[in-house]
Amino acid sequence: MPLLDVVKGLACALIVGHHLARYGPMPAGAQVLAPDFFGWLANDGRLAVQVFLVIAGFLATASLAPDGVLRVDRPLSRIFQRYGRLVMPYLAALTVCVLVAEVARPWLGEEVVPAEPSLGQLLAHGLLLQDLLNYESLSTGVWYVAIDFQLFALALALVGLPAVLRQPTSAARWAPVALVFIVAVASLALFNRQARLDETAFYFFGAYGLGMLAFWVGRATRTSTWCSAVALLALVGAGALAIDWRSRIAIALVTALLIAVAQRRQWLSPAHWPAAAVPLQQLGRISYSLFLIHFPVLLAVNALVAGLGPHGPWVDLLGMVATFGLSVGAAVLLYRGVEARPASLRSVCTLFAALLVSGLIVSY
Repeated sequence: MPLLDVVKGLACALIVGHHLARYGPMPAGAQVLAPDFFGWLANDGRLAVQVFLVIAGFLATASLAPDGVLRVDRPLSRIFQRYGRLVMPYLAALTVCVLVAEVARPWLGEEVVPAEPSLGQLLAHGLLLQDLLNYESLSTGVWYVAIDFQLFALALALVGLPAVLRQPTSAARWAPVALVFIVAVASLALFNRQARLDETAFYFFGAYGLGMLAFWVGRATRTSTWCSAVALLALVGAGALAIDWRSRIAIALVTALLIAVAQRRQWLSPAHWPAAAVPLQQLGRISYSLFLIHFPVLLAVNALVAGLGPHGPWVDLLGMVATFGLSVGAAVLLYRGVEARPASLRSVCTLFAALLVSGLIVSY
C-alpha cells in the first residue's frame, strides 16, 4: 500500500522534526532564523502520532479480521509475535541510546539526556511497562511502542471475544465490529479526556479504533452502505469533538475518513503511484526504525555542536539538518539489520541482554 507508506514517511519526518525542535541547544540557536516554523514544530509536530495510530488500527484489522471474523488460530502466539516484532528494533535502539547518552551527558543538560538507568528501569522498558510503573523513559517517544502493543492486544481481544463466547454464525461477523465501535466511542467521548489514562490503550483506542472501522467501511460492497458507514464515522468523530475539542482527535478523524475514501477509490493500489513517490515510500517503510533511532543521533550531534564553542545560528541549523540525514542513515541500518529480520525468542533475548549489559556498564 504505497499511499500508507508515503503518509507514514511524512508523519515520521514531522515527529523527528518535532523532537529536533524541542531537544538540545541546536533548536534554541536556530530558532531565530524561522521562529514561527520552529515554534509550530515544537508545539504541534507531535500531532502526527495520530496518523500512525489510525494507520496501525487499519493494518491490524487487515491482518486480524478483514471480514469481521478473527482469522488467528492462536491468539496468544500472535500477541507474542507482535511483541517480538516491536521490541527487536526497539531494544537495539535503546541500547544505542543508553551508550550515546553516557557519552553526551557531560556536554548537554540533564533536561535533554536521560539519567543513568537502573536495573528495574531497564527491565521495565524491555517489558514495555515503563510508563505503567512510572519509570523515566530512556529515549523520547518510547511510550508509543508500549501503547502500540497494548492497542494490538486490546484489538485482538475485542475481535476474538465473540468467537470465545461461541456467538451464532449470523452474529459472529458483526459482533467484533460492534465491540470495536463501542470501545472506540467510549474512548473518544470519555477515556481520551482523562489525562491520567494516557499510559493505557483505552486513552488512544479512539484513534486506533477509527482506523479499524475505516478498514471495514472500505470493504463495503454497496455504495449506499459505504456512504452510510462513512457518515456514521464522521458523526461519531464530530460528536466527540463537540463534547470536547481536541486537535489530536480531529486529525485522527480526518485521517480515517481519507483512508476510507482512498480504499474505496483503489488509491491504495501500487498502480496509482508514480515512481517519483518511491523515496517517500522507502522513508515510510523505515519509519519505525527512524522513530526509534533518531534520538540517540540527536544527542550525539547536539553534543558535538555544543563542543564547538561559540557559533552562529546557521551552524545550529546545519546541525539539525545533519541530524535528520544521519538519522535516516541509521534507520536504514537498523531496519536492514534488525527490523526486517524474522522475530525469534533467541533474538529478543539477545537484544534484551544487550540492553541490560549496556545499562549496567553505564551505571557501574
